[in-house]
Amino acid sequence: MQKENKISLKNYNSFGVDVISSNFNIANSEKEIISFIKKNPFSKPIILGGGTNILFKNNIDRNILKIQVKGIELINETEDYVIVSVGAGEVWNDLVNWAINNNYGGLENLSLIPGNVGSAPIQNIGAYGVELKDNFENCRTISIENGSLKIFKHSECKFSYRSSIFKEELKNKYIISYVTFKLSKKNHTINSSYEPLKQAIINNKISNPTIKNISELVCEIRSSKLPDPKLIGNCGSFFKNPIINKIDFKKLCEREKDVPFYKISEKKIKIPAAWLIEKCGYKGIRDGDTGTHDKHALIIVNYGKASGNEIFEFSQKIKNTVLRKFNILLEEEVNIIND
Repeated sequence: MQKENKISLKNYNSFGVDVISSNFNIANSEKEIISFIKKNPFSKPIILGGGTNILFKNNIDRNILKIQVKGIELINETEDYVIVSVGAGEVWNDLVNWAINNNYGGLENLSLIPGNVGSAPIQNIGAYGVELKDNFENCRTISIENGSLKIFKHSECKFSYRSSIFKEELKNKYIISYVTFKLSKKNHTINSSYEPLKQAIINNKISNPTIKNISELVCEIRSSKLPDPKLIGNCGSFFKNPIINKIDFKKLCEREKDVPFYKISEKKIKIPAAWLIEKCGYKGIRDGDTGTHDKHALIIVNYGKASGNEIFEFSQKIKNTVLRKFNILLEEEVNIIND
């Protein structure tokens, strides 16, 4: 276990917000996580993964526990698939590249998503027609209350759009230490239904795309639209795409022409939050050292020295404007830390 006092978290969050942690701890194994919990039974630590989906508003006096459990292990294999156990501290895109290099299919559409493996089930990360839940088997967790181990099966995780049981009723109750995936070895299911990906395949004249082709195209699309956090501070999509009912969707279409949408069910419609924000005039604007990216209105950026509070206040201006104009309440995808 590594421990530091009064350390800047600027390099531990992709927004690049410079706040101070009074008690910063790094756990490299399950044993170290359990030991920390038992030594600090009432601390209610902030659990930190890759720091790519978090906004620190202020300096942090609570314990921070950064999970750095590593390892990718094949635990079962048949002619058709492999079962892989992955440490929570592994970088997500490193896992995707490892799978593709071994010709294991299932994660290719999730290429270049920032963050670590342990955070992926919490958020049920998704992109280009695929979500984590599609290849998830289970995750191994540690209770923050008493350090006990528990395995959550797929059916117990209550996955939904950008959410899971770990983000709702069990929020801040468990630490994920390992995630297990089921990946195909042959006859891969190629998911190219998402329109930008489908168009990229056509433009590149690829008749029978492989998982490597899909990964490369996804990386090209993401890189063309999304700013690199290493160059400009951001956490990707700040808000979730709202899901509205069919009646409200009809009213919206009466007001606005060519509303982009994705049909979720017979009664539910998903509207791109970026479209709503852009319609409110917030694409590519700057307010001090924060603002929205010029290529993607859903991405709030830190141009240099914006504080967490400044970024948060700017996000609330967007949220309130969308609510007034469209009567749609945006929900933050980013985890806001107030302490």
